[in-house]
Amino acid sequence: MDDFGVLDLIWSVIVIYAVLFLLMTLFSIVVDLFRDREASGPKKAAWLIFLLVLPIIGALVYLIARGQGMAERAIQHQRAARTEFDTYVKDVAGSGGPAQEIAAAKALRDDGTITEEEFAALKAKALA
Repeated sequence: MDDFGVLDLIWSVIVIYAVLFLLMTLFSIVVDLFRDREASGPKKAAWLIFLLVLPIIGALVYLIARGQGMAERAIQHQRAARTEFDTYVKDVAGSGGPAQEIAAAKALRDDGTITEEEFAALKAKALA
């Protein structure tokens, strides 16, 4: 029976880490390829074939040749996602709901800025 020593364990961990690193890098490259609106279909297909045939060399060449554009596209994607999230939060949070609208209208009525009829109309609108 063959002994599995500490050095074998360390070597296995290093190999597994390297394989996972390569897979994550390839996944990021493929996502970037499909995110790039300037590259044509045949160019994307050629990159994919190159990555499938020679994954390590293909990944290195891609990162050297298109790494800067890859970073810029990632930043643009992050900004767009952030803008969408901020818009969603503002839409959901809104003005605080009907209770806050009614409280604001009541404060205006108490200050004499609006009449009782205007307050009733704002209250009906908030509850609708």
